[in-house]
Amino acid sequence: MSKRARTSVDKAVVDIWQREVGQLSTRNFAHRLGASEDLVLRLDTYRKLEKHKGCVNTISFNADGGILVSGSDDRRVILWDWETGHIKLSFHSGHNNNVFQAKIMPCTDDRSIVTCSADGQVRHARILERGCVETTLLARHEGRAHKLAIEPGSPHIFYTCGEDGLVQHFDLRTRAATELFSCQPTDGRRINMSFIPLNAIAIDPRNPNLFAVAGSDQYTRLYDIRKYKWDGSSEFGEPTNYFCPPHLINHEHVEITGLAFSEQSELLVSYHDELIYLFTKDMGLGPNPLPASPVSMSSDASEAGGHHKLAACPSVMDTDDKVTPQVYKGHRNCRTVKGVNFFGPKSEYVVSGSDCGRIFVWKKKGGELIRVMKADKTVVNCIECHPHTMVLASSGIDHDIKIWTPKALERATLPTNIEQMVIFSMMMIFLMMFLMKMMMMMMMVAMVMKMTMTTLLMMMVARVMKIIMMQKPKARDWTDSIFSPQELMLHLLQFRRQRTSSTSPERNGENSADGREFLELFFTFNANGDASSDDAGDTTSQEDLFS
Repeated sequence: MSKRARTSVDKAVVDIWQREVGQLSTRNFAHRLGASEDLVLRLDTYRKLEKHKGCVNTISFNADGGILVSGSDDRRVILWDWETGHIKLSFHSGHNNNVFQAKIMPCTDDRSIVTCSADGQVRHARILERGCVETTLLARHEGRAHKLAIEPGSPHIFYTCGEDGLVQHFDLRTRAATELFSCQPTDGRRINMSFIPLNAIAIDPRNPNLFAVAGSDQYTRLYDIRKYKWDGSSEFGEPTNYFCPPHLINHEHVEITGLAFSEQSELLVSYHDELIYLFTKDMGLGPNPLPASPVSMSSDASEAGGHHKLAACPSVMDTDDKVTPQVYKGHRNCRTVKGVNFFGPKSEYVVSGSDCGRIFVWKKKGGELIRVMKADKTVVNCIECHPHTMVLASSGIDHDIKIWTPKALERATLPTNIEQMVIFSMMMIFLMMFLMKMMMMMMMVAMVMKMTMTTLLMMMVARVMKIIMMQKPKARDWTDSIFSPQELMLHLLQFRRQRTSSTSPERNGENSADGREFLELFFTFNANGDASSDDAGDTTSQEDLFS
């Protein structure tokens, strides 16, 4: 007689019995229960936290998990009691642009908060008596400052990185900022880059002396702060290790948007327009990631007196011989700077947002996708895990924060057509953005040219049809198959000038001046919309995208 396969319910019953008779400690029982796949499959929306008036770019729990802090494009920082949905405190961050990161310093009674922003500033907020808040400028980056990382357990020490390639070290006891180094390219192929713009920084919780940074190239760089000479007597810019998937080592057109360390010192790396990879310490490329040239390799081999010694050198190993990292795929990471995170009491799962507005959950071991949850209308950028229980918080382009708990009565099933769902969602989001921006531009054109929307729409359709009939078909990406709003506006202006010059030559000069004035307004409008977007940052607000 064949035995029935053990289910998660059967295992839970056995665990409870073992706990009751003393064969399983309360701590291990809690960890086993927290790591249960059954809980992940029962995650459902517990509450929406609604107060921000812009994209929510950052969310973070305090040390005990009772408070969630958030920052937004509205430049405000809010402290939430996430269980009740009540706001404990809301204040203006002091920043002049979108808040990209906000974290509560540990062991400060939740009264010390550090922030960084699209304005490049790094600020410290102190909560005084009766809810008064004092914010102080600590330092700034040239360009956007995307992320900061707090030394585990320290109420004083944290690091920041920015698009200027600079990594800074802060000590709140002295309010001093130390510029550690500017991240440099690994070779001379990136001739247009004197530094690597940085998007992410993370500290190893098991060894806080180690921290990793990543940005606009293929490498994650690991540094050891113990090698820094605080008297400035030596250079501190050389990583102790590099990490990169073997097939991307020679790839010049990739970048990294998110980093995270597990409790086991594993390193999780999320690539823009690529996949997510999990590295262990033995997967590093060493302090020199570039393979030696064939000439130097043969020379070294002859000096070594044998091929077996050459094979032991990591810098000249063939990429096929390198240990490959675990891969997590299915999501889309093309539009914004997305984070990535571990989930579970012992980091049993990997979680990430996606351009399709969904949350993806994989098993860390094996990379199996087990859960996809619809979270936002457009893009999910941030996934934050509760420090002690199976609770998730998510945010993105929407103006709210979702709290997820395992409260569903039924276990969720994974859609069989998830790839098609992601592509369809991406197309719908692109179409929605295109149409909304087109409507805004049409209204501007109608106001400048003193035309009705009906007349403008008819002219636009006629112009588009004429262009389609005149152009030869050519292979393009699906996102380029629709005219951009800029192209349509320029063609429309040209068509309008042609009609005006043929019917009223004396007004041609006046209309040309009007056209130039509109073009200046239009390009200023478009540049402002793009500038406020964190397309490389954590998020872009709908006002920024369509304004």
